[in-house]
Amino acid sequence: MINRICLLITLVLLTACTYPEDLNDPPVDLGNFRLEHNIVVAPLAETSTAISRSVTEEQLTTALRDAIAARFDRYEGSKRYHLGVSIEGYILARAGVPVVAAPKSAMIIRVTVWDDAQAKKLNVPPEQMTILENIDGESLIGTGWTQSAEKQLEGLARNAAKSIENFLLRENEEKGWFKDDGTQSGVIAEETDTGLLRDVQSEASQTDG
Repeated sequence: MINRICLLITLVLLTACTYPEDLNDPPVDLGNFRLEHNIVVAPLAETSTAISRSVTEEQLTTALRDAIAARFDRYEGSKRYHLGVSIEGYILARAGVPVVAAPKSAMIIRVTVWDDAQAKKLNVPPEQMTILENIDGESLIGTGWTQSAEKQLEGLARNAAKSIENFLLRENEEKGWFKDDGTQSGVIAEETDTGLLRDVQSEASQTDG
């Protein structure tokens, strides 16, 4: 567990990323993709209170689930797919020395994609991603000074959803994940949502410390 936090700290110090506000633009081409189940869990999400503000597990999962829905509910493909996301760790930066050592916010997630028609995972093991806050005037000063924990989390969640979209785009281009193969999506059983939740939670509990 501590290894995750150390990795986050190292990556936050070395790198940062920014994504455009593109939700009003036409979505990228993901073939016949349609998001059905949007499962987000955070049973083992850890942070260091020495450098990070704390939020509840419910705040973590709700923020990311809402951001995923905002990005992927735009897709109206002919086949259903499911996303299972586990939040492994996070940092919501506290106030620090502006510009010189302004702490940055970050999150580690693991993503699994299910094909409903084939009733199988498309990626094993889950794809691990490190999500960083945007580079802008506020981050140079330090978002610990300029934003609430909730606002920091909202920004990370938006960037996480965009990173997931980029991952799906890459896999579709390289492996044809969402191309129309002539098969039809199966009928989703009532227990599917519960089963996916149980599966994602199980994967999260098996994460190496």
